[in-house]
Amino acid sequence: MRAAYIERLGPPEEIRCGTLPDPEPGPGEVLVEVAASAVNPVDTLVRAGAFRTPVTFPFAVGRDLTGTVLAAGPGAEGFAPGERVWCNSLGHGGRQGAAAERAAVPSDRLYRLPPGADPVEAAAVLHPAATAWLALFRHAGLLAGETVLVAGAAGNVGSALVLQAARAGARVIATAHPRDEEYVRSLGAHEVLDYRRPAGARLRALCPDGIDVHVDTSGRQRLAEVVDLLAWRGRIVLLAGTAARPELPAGQLYQRDGSILGFVISRATTAELAGAAEAVNALLAEGALRARAVERLPLEAAPEAHARVENGRVRGGHRLVLLPGYPGLGAAAGA
Repeated sequence: MRAAYIERLGPPEEIRCGTLPDPEPGPGEVLVEVAASAVNPVDTLVRAGAFRTPVTFPFAVGRDLTGTVLAAGPGAEGFAPGERVWCNSLGHGGRQGAAAERAAVPSDRLYRLPPGADPVEAAAVLHPAATAWLALFRHAGLLAGETVLVAGAAGNVGSALVLQAARAGARVIATAHPRDEEYVRSLGAHEVLDYRRPAGARLRALCPDGIDVHVDTSGRQRLAEVVDLLAWRGRIVLLAGTAARPELPAGQLYQRDGSILGFVISRATTAELAGAAEAVNALLAEGALRARAVERLPLEAAPEAHARVENGRVRGGHRLVLLPGYPGLGAAAGA
């Protein structure tokens, strides 16, 4: 099969596009013909060795895929050839990645794609949407009527946070660039503030009882400001900013009975991922979950795509999706 793979950890230039042996589905695995594979920031961290995880070389990069079941290995029950499926947790923990024509996927990490969902559009939203669901509901325990502050609301994870929090009955305050205000409001945000300007006074006026949940997708993690805005038992979810070293006003935090929760989706259990998948599928089935912009690329563009994501040249809800040549995509495969 054709695949985008590395033979050692390093920069994007280490990615090769060539032929690897077809995977054989082992016990509990399902062989999937890949339609599309999104490029995520975490993919670049694994490829570079910045996110340490077991890797077997040659190593196909990527974690997310949509595709069609070809065959099931021993003990992999519940999936039949021809079913459309998806996965968002390959390329980590010793599992080969998704940027290939075929992939062997553990059956407990594989989910059916809802009827009518476009495989390319779906691949673009799986990782951000599942990340947002886990952050809000598994880790922060968000309840209807609470106030959520989403920093970086126009991005991939940020927009998914706004959408899902608003649909859950929360009051969503968002920060974004003014050019993105209309888009963020269309997702359900009640207020959108310019992220370039100090927001403390405005937020206190908008939320006199404080913020119940704060999620910053930008990685800036201005904890000194955020803790001051927390409500009693407010929660801060950390899911970005690997190099951040913020000041923490610990006294304020514990006096408010507040908490800071670190979260990375790569550590999620299969049960947690399945819960997120159920929520993501419900949104896909409704047509409520869509990427703002999807750029379709051939598999051979994997090195360039990694470089663009790694260097911050992909922003504002723009998604890069690799197409390894899935039969049936037709014109989309060459778009």
